[in-house]
Amino acid sequence: MKQVNTLITLLCVTACGLLTGCRSGNGSVWDDNKTAGNYKGSIRSLWGSDETANEDFFGPGNEDFIGLKDEDLRTQFADGAIPQPKHSPGDMGSGVPGIEAFSLASGAEAAIFKNVYFNTDDHILRGQEYTAIIEKISSYMKSHSDLYVFVSGHCDERGPEAYNLSLGARRANYIRSLLVQKGVDPERIHTVSYGKERPADLGHNGQAWTKNRRSEFRIYHKS
Repeated sequence: MKQVNTLITLLCVTACGLLTGCRSGNGSVWDDNKTAGNYKGSIRSLWGSDETANEDFFGPGNEDFIGLKDEDLRTQFADGAIPQPKHSPGDMGSGVPGIEAFSLASGAEAAIFKNVYFNTDDHILRGQEYTAIIEKISSYMKSHSDLYVFVSGHCDERGPEAYNLSLGARRANYIRSLLVQKGVDPERIHTVSYGKERPADLGHNGQAWTKNRRSEFRIYHKS
């Protein structure tokens, strides 16, 4: 009889998982069927180690659905601590042309507006050299009030397109928040995510992926 009861319990649990998704016990409003909660860390395994990754691996086949992590969803629907600029470049009343008028820094400015790079599936800068770059950029922008910047977020080729667009946005907005925290006018910093659409290196290996997980800066002098 005990074995029968155990079997019935297992069948009920299985049916619950297949038919309803069974909301997590913590009461989260983010359904595990729509997020990565039920993958138990498998998203990171899709990327694997850059040093040992198979060069023939291009991410999930046929852009298989992999939901965003719970914190990603909350970030998308929550009010940001630092509001976006009131006007987008190119819009009437912005006083600044569209992104096509922004260009990569040249001359002495190229030594200031250097790319910064990220770890796999991460949007936080790791490394003192990148902290130093942000410090230089913030100091330069505060002393050049006519300068506007577009921060772009980029990813490597692995993972679904939608996920990488979200990750690229987090990377660009993270850089923007750092600059604002250092005193740069938030109305002069705009962001854009290209996901994996604009790789700096077309290779399919760890070395190429390291170069592609980046944020770039394009600048425009209003005067």
